[in-house]
Amino acid sequence: QVQLVESGGGLVQPGGSLRLSCAASGSTLRLTHMGWYRHGPGNQRELVAMATSDGSTHYSESWKGRCTISRDNTKNTVYLEISNLKIEDTAGYYCYAKDFFGTESWGQGTKVTVSS
Repeated sequence: QVQLVESGGGLVQPGGSLRLSCAASGSTLRLTHMGWYRHGPGNQRELVAMATSDGSTHYSESWKGRCTISRDNTKNTVYLEISNLKIEDTAGYYCYAKDFFGTESWGQGTKVTVSS
């Protein structure tokens, strides 16, 4: 079992930046993937970015250039830095992890509101 706890969401002005954090605990030894999804209007789930245990990163096309994912394997934590936030970025952002056996885990989400 892996538990994921997100933090860092909140209210941000358009054009601003923030950093989301997700700390994993429990059976973290074989986490191969850690990343971020978001649920926008209509609760559609969209991949934002993913980081693997070997240091590779993958960004959804629409997010390339606007966010940076990083992972600290010593802390079992993944970060997502988002810049130039837009009103349409308002959403719930969810941490995701997958282990060597393919077992997936989700965090409870952190809300990001972009508004002036």
